[in-house]
Amino acid sequence: MNTVQVKDKQFSLYISEDSLLKRVKEVAEQINADLAGKKPLFLVILNGSFVFAADLLRDITIPSEITFIRVASYEGFNSTGEVKQLIGLSQNIEGRTVVIVEDIIDSGKTMQELLKMLEKENPKEVHIASLLVKPGNLKVNLNIPYRCFDIDNDFIVGYGLDYDHEGRNLRHIYKVIE
Repeated sequence: MNTVQVKDKQFSLYISEDSLLKRVKEVAEQINADLAGKKPLFLVILNGSFVFAADLLRDITIPSEITFIRVASYEGFNSTGEVKQLIGLSQNIEGRTVVIVEDIIDSGKTMQELLKMLEKENPKEVHIASLLVKPGNLKVNLNIPYRCFDIDNDFIVGYGLDYDHEGRNLRHIYKVIE
């Protein structure tokens, strides 16, 4: 489908499922090479990252673990600018190599706050893997070594990302039609 309707918004195809899967596999191969011998803990940010994480982890071949945390800064169409830790970290990460798996990094403020939270737990190192990054919208300096796509400042939906709790199930990524 080239266009979809989600609630009151129309969206057009932006990144196809084939392109997503190909690029996710490439990023997984990069992680496998870079973190070989380290047994990383993949810290998946819910809810939006679950599809990306599932595809990414299927292509991770090195010994690893996975856990989940939930933080939020969006409501509907807009970022609230306030980070809320909803489900906390349940695993000990002291001395561990951690890979944060995020769906999208927009302003970077949510990620910056999460990094501060994790720093208190004394991990050995923390890496960021993000499906999407909006470089033109970043407000903070972040090192994001494992990024699948840099995108414009469009509002998107699909492949785990939602518009007001809907559209996560779409196989492709779509951008809003203004």
